[in-house]
Amino acid sequence: MPHCLLDVDKDIPEREKHVYIKNSNEPRHCQPHCNKSTIPGSMTERGCAFAGVKGVITGALKDVAHVVHSPVGCTAYGNGTTKRYPTNPLMPDGTVFPIENFNLKHIIGTDLNESDVVFGGMNKLKKVIREAAKEYPEANAIYTYATCTTGLIGDDLDAVCKEMSEELGKDVVAFNAPGFAGPTQSKGHHVGNYTIFSKLVGTKEPPKTTDYDINLIGEYNIDGDYWVLEKYFKEMGINVLSKFTGDACHDELCWMHKAKLSLVRCQRSATYVAKLIEEKYGVPYIKVDFFGPRYCAENLIAVGKYFGKEEEANAVIKDRMDKIQPELDFYKSKLQGKKIWISAGGPKSWHFAEPINEFLGMEIVALSGLFEHEDGYEKMKDRAKDGTIIIDDPNTLEMEEIVEKYKPEIVLGGIKEKYLFHKLGVPSVMIHSYENGPYIGFEGFVNMAKDIYSAIYNPAWKLMEFQEEEPGDAK
Repeated sequence: MPHCLLDVDKDIPEREKHVYIKNSNEPRHCQPHCNKSTIPGSMTERGCAFAGVKGVITGALKDVAHVVHSPVGCTAYGNGTTKRYPTNPLMPDGTVFPIENFNLKHIIGTDLNESDVVFGGMNKLKKVIREAAKEYPEANAIYTYATCTTGLIGDDLDAVCKEMSEELGKDVVAFNAPGFAGPTQSKGHHVGNYTIFSKLVGTKEPPKTTDYDINLIGEYNIDGDYWVLEKYFKEMGINVLSKFTGDACHDELCWMHKAKLSLVRCQRSATYVAKLIEEKYGVPYIKVDFFGPRYCAENLIAVGKYFGKEEEANAVIKDRMDKIQPELDFYKSKLQGKKIWISAGGPKSWHFAEPINEFLGMEIVALSGLFEHEDGYEKMKDRAKDGTIIIDDPNTLEMEEIVEKYKPEIVLGGIKEKYLFHKLGVPSVMIHSYENGPYIGFEGFVNMAKDIYSAIYNPAWKLMEFQEEEPGDAK
């Protein structure tokens, strides 16, 4: 079997099943074990189910007041780790939301203490929701979140939200994904999708519709990603009716059933809602990938064919490729043969593998995910060469060993791991929140190439000194 027990895991041999060395001769079903609870003794870099809801699914909405029902630590985590989700204040009806980047600036918590745990926190939750509605009257909805503490004491968030919705005259929605609800933040994605579908989709009608309306699902506008895609679609004559959920308003979620087609971009976090909308409302969906020039071109053509706008799609592709090709040629000349490890939370590990190799000439030596499922690891395998290490939920010691053995010259990873790699003398570019994004589409891929080039060729790495410790040296 192609599984591998790393040297640092000798005391937790269960980790062997989570580490896979690509071998084309092995049966297709061989892959890392995934979507499992973290093995005790393995220091995970994962987020929790609460992070999956608030940090990913709903955190990008621009007109919602978020109430985290928790001790203050979870509230701070719920906002302090938010990705770069910028918003445009213009609303679908032409009005302007009065607070710029409201979603990035404000979060509300119930600040539970010991007495609330003993006697229950529902009255405090009602009080805080009323205060939030008074403090932020411009918010068009209030979302509230269970956390580990409130999940354990059994507070009935749905009952509170039903009462508050009637009292306040606006949607108050409960998201029941306490941190322990699933093995990874992926469980929070699942809960968020089903909650939005069951409580919101189909409850409102859009101001207007066209024959070319789409839902763009699983697009969170990280560092302006959505605005890149929006330009492409506008040039093709296609209207984004609803976003899920980058730069979106609450009402857009309520009229997703009116689109003609759903595009699922983040296939790990948001395919669920697309399937549900198709089943109930007959809106078909297709999975799309706009990372890298070839994938972006192929998927714009696919959308163009669906709407009879293939010619318009080709015009967008030609325009952008003509603009970026000289820069791509330059970065490929500088990055050809450099070794890279892509360590994303989920799909970006397979989204970027082939484009980075094809357009930049870099060698993929390692791929990893924190909350990916079996279908994602199949795609990682398909897009990796033999000998590539593919690892699920890597811990800190495993990361150090991979750096030592596979010698990546740069890592695309997250903020939690970035400075570990820096201490090991390896540049790291954030692939979740980006360095100087956007990273999507044609020009976005050039932005990422520029950040990779800048990181590798930064002269600061020449100033780092690593001295081998002599036996017996005192600390």
